[in-house]
Amino acid sequence: MSKLHSFAALLLLLCLIRCGSGRTLTVTSIQLGRSLNSDKTVGGFTTTFAPDDTVYLSVLTGAAGSGTIRVRWKYGDRVIDEPKKQVSYNMAAATDFRLQSPGGFPRGDYTAEVFVNDQPAGTRDFHVEIAR
Repeated sequence: MSKLHSFAALLLLLCLIRCGSGRTLTVTSIQLGRSLNSDKTVGGFTTTFAPDDTVYLSVLTGAAGSGTIRVRWKYGDRVIDEPKKQVSYNMAAATDFRLQSPGGFPRGDYTAEVFVNDQPAGTRDFHVEIAR
């Protein structure tokens, strides 16, 4: 009987480890700022950036799940980048993205549109100006 219990415990452990791979991610928050913390959440929240700043975005997801997270970075109506990451998490997590411009960003209004498995999950607007 102890072998049966050991086997059942092993199956339960494997399920807990792998259960996230079959569930869709749920976005709980989208953060925007100038820096990243070690857990991939954003530090220094802001929606106003200088032309030479790096723009950091973190997509926070609750519970286990897997899927593709994509960010469509836009300047006005023009798409300037559209990175994506395939992720699988066993618990709540943060997925980070960054937008950089070696020559500096032009002043103006920008948008970051977040998608999970090609479904809209949220939008964050931000602005680039000369002085902070």
